[in-house]
Amino acid sequence: MQSKIIYAAGLVPLMLLTSPALAADVLPVPLQQPAPSEPDRWQFSFSPYFWIAGLDGDSEVFGLGRVHVSQDFSDILPDLDFGLMGAGEARYGRFSIFTDMSYVKVTTESATPRGIIADNITVKSTTFTALLAGAYTIYEDEKAHLDVLAGARYWDAETRITLSGGLVGSVSDKDSASWVDGLVGFKGNYSFTDKVFVTGWGMVGGGGADLDWDVLAGLGYKFNDTFSAVAGYRAQGVDFSDDGFTYDMIQHGPIIGMNIKF
Repeated sequence: MQSKIIYAAGLVPLMLLTSPALAADVLPVPLQQPAPSEPDRWQFSFSPYFWIAGLDGDSEVFGLGRVHVSQDFSDILPDLDFGLMGAGEARYGRFSIFTDMSYVKVTTESATPRGIIADNITVKSTTFTALLAGAYTIYEDEKAHLDVLAGARYWDAETRITLSGGLVGSVSDKDSASWVDGLVGFKGNYSFTDKVFVTGWGMVGGGGADLDWDVLAGLGYKFNDTFSAVAGYRAQGVDFSDDGFTYDMIQHGPIIGMNIKF
């Protein structure tokens, strides 16, 4: 089994470029309202978004050596099977809890050069990430809001390689890893007018990974007290390596989304 998987990786190393994750996500910064009119009640928000991100870095599975990755979102999109992303926040006065989660599944298929040992090779990658953090407001006035935050991000990544046809018939094996990183940072927003605002965050940490960081900046428009829209740019990096599984990658690109407050 292992020798056949090594043969597969030797035939199509470029198929591992999507392993173990695709950078597709949603808007991770719920809009905080400066100086809330009712500070002594819970306020909730949900932020669906889409992250038009590419990948740059190195990936390794099955201990077969690192493969350098450099792909635009347009290169990744045709292989996207499914993506589910969302962020949310619960706030009470100066205290808040927020989360950012995503699940992405990518499949790449290719015919082998000669089709003797196998006719086709399929590489399927799935990635789940979940951020849970607590925050405390250290500054706010009529226009500005700034929180300090601390939390953890959970990663779960899996890559499966399948050979089919030819002499092997059907052979499949997978490599996977999961880890948790602690993070600290800031998030906030500033209102230029009662409609236009900027928002963003920055965080850094590590734990299972040697380094985990995330920055975002966006320009938003408030339609009413319930709905806001934001467009901006996000970059996220992680450097994880353990027992022949490596994900040393930077995901970056434009991000668009909506914030729903209730």
